Amino acid sequence: MKKELLITFTAFFFMSLTALTGAYAGDSRESPTVTVSEEKVDITGDGKKDIIYVKGVPFEEGTQFLKEIYLKIKASNGKTYKIDLEGGYEPSTEYKDLNHDSVKDIFISVPTGGSGGLSNFYLNTLKDFQVVNLTVPEPLSVSSQFEDGYKASARIEQTGQSYSFDLSARKADYDRLGLYHDGKLNEPTELMVLPFGTLKHIIVKAGQYGLIGSQRINGAYNADGIANMESTWLYEKGKWKLIKAEVINLKEH
Repeated sequence: MKKELLITFTAFFFMSLTALTGAYAGDSRESPTVTVSEEKVDITGDGKKDIIYVKGVPFEEGTQFLKEIYLKIKASNGKTYKIDLEGGYEPSTEYKDLNHDSVKDIFISVPTGGSGGLSNFYLNTLKDFQVVNLTVPEPLSVSSQFEDGYKASARIEQTGQSYSFDLSARKADYDRLGLYHDGKLNEPTELMVLPFGTLKHIIVKAGQYGLIGSQRINGAYNADGIANMESTWLYEKGKWKLIKAEVINLKEH
């Protein structure tokens, strides 16, 4: 009887061990990596083309969202470089000399997939085989508020420019939401100023590339668009300089 119990216990022990080992083996499997793009561009300044791969790890099989995104660069010196980015959808790369050192930089856009149509942006250089994060401009800072009489105002902090908005065409909507009562604002409420929705390269002056960004100003909710705010930037002396900013009213809905 003892012998039978020992055999049964031994068999159970090995079965459990096998199952446990299999579980750990399953956990250790790496997620599949996909190659989004492959391009050959001289980004080091040595006159030879480097190979730039954009790679990502899908959130799960069959989904477009990449939980991990990174650049893998096989440079002409035989070394491989990696630049990690945040997750998102359909990353795209462009190669322009944005810091004006006669070497193309790597500008990356990664849509986040949110309701505001936002993206994350990155700018890196590999000149002389040194990875340097050049960063991108910070979005404009804006102070804003709804005002009595179905109006609103906004002020760009960096420039001091002020703008007023007549929102009387939205009276019924704002009354229904409880934002106003008899034309009076129920409580102090700010407008919704989003980060960059787009950020694109543009020739700013004397053939030098810079960036132009667009930020949406919304009212009571994301679909309540009031204006677009555009800003133009130029990289000078190791930092981004604001060249121009303006607010463009959207058509009333």
